[in-house]
Amino acid sequence: METASCSILHTLAFSNNTATATINNNHHLFLPPKTNPSFSSTFPRNFNFHGKPLQFNGFAAFSSPSSAQSQNPPQELAVLLEVDGVIMDAYRLGNRQAFNLAFQKLGLDCANWTEPVYSDLVRRSAGNEEKMLVLYFNRIGWPTSLPTSEKEPFVKSVLREKKNALEELMLKSLPLRPGVEDFIDDACNKGIPVIILTAYGRSGEKTARSIVEKLGDERLSKIKVVGNEEVEKSLYGQLVFGKGMSSSLDEQLAKEARKAASAEKQRIAEEVASLLKVSVNIDTSSSERLEKIVASLRAGAEIAEVPVCNCILVAGSKSGLAAAEQIGMPRVALRSR
Repeated sequence: METASCSILHTLAFSNNTATATINNNHHLFLPPKTNPSFSSTFPRNFNFHGKPLQFNGFAAFSSPSSAQSQNPPQELAVLLEVDGVIMDAYRLGNRQAFNLAFQKLGLDCANWTEPVYSDLVRRSAGNEEKMLVLYFNRIGWPTSLPTSEKEPFVKSVLREKKNALEELMLKSLPLRPGVEDFIDDACNKGIPVIILTAYGRSGEKTARSIVEKLGDERLSKIKVVGNEEVEKSLYGQLVFGKGMSSSLDEQLAKEARKAASAEKQRIAEEVASLLKVSVNIDTSSSERLEKIVASLRAGAEIAEVPVCNCILVAGSKSGLAAAEQIGMPRVALRSR
């Protein structure tokens, strides 16, 4: 990770001198929460990477290249953008509203989340939406006609309606993140490839692509969108997912080793559970999801025809940041309010 080719954005100063952001040793650049009236709703607009600046108005960034870098000519770079939290900050703008719409549709007239209530539930549940609902109905009381055994299906039905409501809001009324269009235009005007990643994200690929379409046909003609199909057709996707090409022996061995490790964890957990007389199941979905995101990032770099360490991921998700860190891709974390 600490290589000359990946040294990026060691110092960042906002043009209005009201806030600063720093990058840590793992090449994570954290943009802090709202520190002035414009920051939380605006998109970062000033980069310098390997001596090639992106002149954005929101802040000015400066790379700190090693001596090895300064002796070499500037390298090509590409920008990869997530949809959730980057192209559109839907979960800040529409999540609470979507919950209230779901309550209305299910006839839960007594349930209404104000901004303070929603913020408190998010804080207490660490953003876990099932836990948010449980905490809330434990506080105000569950529907009187709901048997105790039906609480879990009830929660899932609320989340299902909330998901549908949020998708409708995203497609119809929620705006793109302010500044993102200028950011993309500036990059394209400087010949820097812009890749938008729709293959992963909480909103799903279909909704993500619909959001991307809000950028307009002219802008879309200048960028590349990487979804599930593009990932599967990429060289890395074919190697990892085994579609259209056989995996190398090393890749096959690595996959088998991961499966064996998961199976062993499950076996040990079951042994402990039997002693404690409880049931247990190890969730391996997070590692599978991380693998999918890694494949998306590598596919994005491949389509941009730029090495992974010369790509910058602008992410609104922790999972995207974790995947980028795993493969040594520099990354910028955009935080919502």
